[in-house]
Amino acid sequence: MYQQIAEYFQANSGRFLTMLSAHLRISLCALLLAILIGVPAGFLCVQYRRLQRPATTLFGILRIIPSLAILLLMLPVLGTGAAPATVALVLLAVPPILENTIAGLDGVPPFLMETAEGLGMEPRQAFAKVRLPLALPLALTGMKTAAVEIIASATLAARIGAGGLGDLIFTGIGLFRTDLLLIGGGSVALLSLSTGFFFSLLETILLKYKRI
Repeated sequence: MYQQIAEYFQANSGRFLTMLSAHLRISLCALLLAILIGVPAGFLCVQYRRLQRPATTLFGILRIIPSLAILLLMLPVLGTGAAPATVALVLLAVPPILENTIAGLDGVPPFLMETAEGLGMEPRQAFAKVRLPLALPLALTGMKTAAVEIIASATLAARIGAGGLGDLIFTGIGLFRTDLLLIGGGSVALLSLSTGFFFSLLETILLKYKRI
């Protein structure tokens, strides 16, 4: 088995790097779009409470739909390739970001905001310097959860011609080749673990005040 894996990399290293870069590109694009949607939506839900229930319900429903089903539903609208895969992954990733952003902002004790305003801060300053930093840990946790889910689910993008490490996995399934399954699955697992480690490191760097 180890010899087969070594032979694969010797003969197909360029193709593997192409699939890896495609997987990373789709995942990163989906994550950035999900953050751009989920974080502002969380702010709006906290600011305008009447939006919270419809927004969380809508994205909650979308989250329970299997990723493959969303991919197939996107085919008549966006066709094959990276576009429908990215949309499906965004729909999968927005709920944890949205929910954790709301939870983080709601979790800030009101007396801290009152104290900040009592010290002379304007509401915007209190939000930026007090509420946002205190809400950041939960928001980062939501982003980490979304990133790991995106990387794992991006393997399905290969089913609609978007490329990525899913090509390797589905080829291994079709040819009954355990070495391809191990390479593809192991690479996805390593990417997920590396992403979790990156967000943990980012949280350590950004949230130094928690260690004081």
